Amino acid sequence: MLQIVGVALVATFLALIVKEQKPNFAFLLIVFVGCTIFLFLVDQIYAIIHMIEQIAVNAKINMMYIETILKVIGIAYIAEFAAQITKDAGQGAIASKIELAGKILILAMAIPILTVMIETIIQMIPG
Repeated sequence: MLQIVGVALVATFLALIVKEQKPNFAFLLIVFVGCTIFLFLVDQIYAIIHMIEQIAVNAKINMMYIETILKVIGIAYIAEFAAQITKDAGQGAIASKIELAGKILILAMAIPILTVMIETIIQMIPG
């Protein structure tokens, strides 16, 4: 975590200095650092996904549900990351559209799980 914070602080100071002379380079620096921070986290993300899959296998949960949930989480993080970068570039309207697209994709991916839940509830109702 200290490495991530260190890189982020150095990049912030550099961006503030460069922004006065070359605003485009400052923005590119911020995007590059954002991607670099994401790359720092790839191993952790892999470990989390692997752990969730192992828990699902041990609990005998259908992997389709786990994969869908992981995709939904991935869409949420990617949409948030893209929206923040777009906001940093001063394009709030586009950022809002990215967030909306992420929400719609999440809803579309969740429909199979919602369908199974509703069918299960209906089967439990006596009558």
